[in-house]
Amino acid sequence: MNPLVDRLRSRTAAFTHDFISIPVAWLLAYWLRFNLDQIPPQFITSAWHSLPWVLLIQGSMCWIFGLYRGVWRFASLPDLVRITKAVSAGTLLIVVALFLVDRSTHIPRSVPVIYFGLQLMMLAGPRLIYRWMKDHRLNLSSGQRVLIIGAGRDGDMLARDMMRDPYRAYFPVGFVDDKLRRQGSEVQGLPVLGSTSKIPEIVREKGIDLLMLALPNATACEMRRLVEICEQTGLPFRILPQLRALMNGQLDMSQLRPVSIEDLLGRDPVRLDWPEIRAGLAGKRILITGAGGSIGSELVRQIARSDPARLILVDHGEFNLYRIEMELLETQPGLEFSRHLLDVTDERAIRNLFESERPVIVFHAAAYKHVPLLENQLRAAIRNNVMGTQIVAEAAAVHGCERFVLISTDKAVNPANVMGASKRIAESICQALDGGSECRFITVRFGNVLGSAGSVVPLFRRQIEQGGPVTVTHPDIERFFMTIPEACQLIMQSAVIGDGGEIFVLDMGEPIKIRYLAEQMIRLSGREPDQDIPIQYVGLRPGEKLYEELFYASEELVPTRHPKIRAARHIDGPSGTELTEGLDALRTSADLFDHEAMLLALNRLLPCWSKEPDPERPPLHSAGLTTEDA
Repeated sequence: MNPLVDRLRSRTAAFTHDFISIPVAWLLAYWLRFNLDQIPPQFITSAWHSLPWVLLIQGSMCWIFGLYRGVWRFASLPDLVRITKAVSAGTLLIVVALFLVDRSTHIPRSVPVIYFGLQLMMLAGPRLIYRWMKDHRLNLSSGQRVLIIGAGRDGDMLARDMMRDPYRAYFPVGFVDDKLRRQGSEVQGLPVLGSTSKIPEIVREKGIDLLMLALPNATACEMRRLVEICEQTGLPFRILPQLRALMNGQLDMSQLRPVSIEDLLGRDPVRLDWPEIRAGLAGKRILITGAGGSIGSELVRQIARSDPARLILVDHGEFNLYRIEMELLETQPGLEFSRHLLDVTDERAIRNLFESERPVIVFHAAAYKHVPLLENQLRAAIRNNVMGTQIVAEAAAVHGCERFVLISTDKAVNPANVMGASKRIAESICQALDGGSECRFITVRFGNVLGSAGSVVPLFRRQIEQGGPVTVTHPDIERFFMTIPEACQLIMQSAVIGDGGEIFVLDMGEPIKIRYLAEQMIRLSGREPDQDIPIQYVGLRPGEKLYEELFYASEELVPTRHPKIRAARHIDGPSGTELTEGLDALRTSADLFDHEAMLLALNRLLPCWSKEPDPERPPLHSAGLTTEDA
């Protein structure tokens, strides 16, 4: 049926019901006034004579106060408020009108009061009864029996949505909740059966088919505990996405999704100072290197929402740059931006870019980051991570940029690999440049980023889809994790609060064992580790450490305005002369493809890091060329 016709028919039926209820309430008020006995002739005559005025006034008030904008199927408190206003206004105007017409002759004073109560019940009662019947009609289908975890606002709306579903694919049986005040009570007529620790017991007693977690704001620690309990039941479970329900004030079944590994590895959300971030970035010309990568592209998205004067995107990957350009054109049509396909190691191109675009803030995200791959790609790591940083940072200093933000890594702390060593030298370059010009140089250091290109999570997903095995390097290896949006928020926050020379690190919480990550991802896929999907331990890869660190022991911790963000100033490090000579030696040896000389120069710059030449290393002419150009 045509939706417009259906809507008009529904409104007509509602108006007809309400219009009929008016004379019924008016005449019944007289009857009740005379104790359900015969009404004296003069009063019944008065009732009939006044009825047209009552119909006109009360019908008009019902329309004016919008009783027909609501749908009976979803009648709620706002509808009851509108009905009360309409009946109150109607009763008052009826009394005034009848007094003006015939001084309310033969109209007992109690009749309007009784009429008010009857009319209120006749308008509100059928609507609420209709909704109750729809919400609680008998379930004759073979829908899945559901236990809802969380009896708060989100659980309430989720249960309501299930009961409204005309197909009744899901049948809510009850709730569990850890809050004592909720246990033993009812929500939407469904019992709160106990605490979450009783889930396995309740599942057996009630014949539950599906578990639904209505706790979109649960911490990662709470989520891990709940998932472990749910896994004991052997039943599938679903979760509501974080924050979405609170943003639009509604929940429905379409928002449910499987629990993801990000739900288990995330941490309590860090409240950053968004007004300060926007104030620091708005109206500025902002350059982002590596703009097509995992971190760079998310930086572009978030900075684009901060109203910059212009975004300047740099990447040496053609497809990545094209992809972020297309995304900006679709999502930010009014944003002024330019994109440049160039390599940060191309000094002349970088200088020309700074001269033509005149950026005010620079976010340097361009880097090679894959630890085992870079172990025998020393030249590529040095050129991109070290020389590229030096070229961009010096251009920022020469052209009077306001801030330069280097995106670094926890692997730069006591580096055990080429990637970490190259990033530590990049940090040293920025700290040496700070104070030598108007530009403030800031470093942001964080751990592993969930879902970034080359990270372990996509690898494990692919291995699980292929049936295994899932390869873990060591049973005890552990890492810090954070999400891409959280990492980018840290970067932007650091850019506006830094005075120059600091290394900012987000409070990363507790490290997560990679073994636990693999086991949970297998379980979340509906299978059991080492039964359906084997876990294979393959040994530490070249350059890997069992544990990552966030600070050097020699770094001086500096408090910041944000309790979840820490800062450090590196005390030990190469002097200005040592750094300049070491960088010159690195550049010369890289230009000559002299692997041993590059290692020697690295060892001089970083005495804490030592790597001997590998006798089984591929020939010098093949080292570093393909990766650098990839």
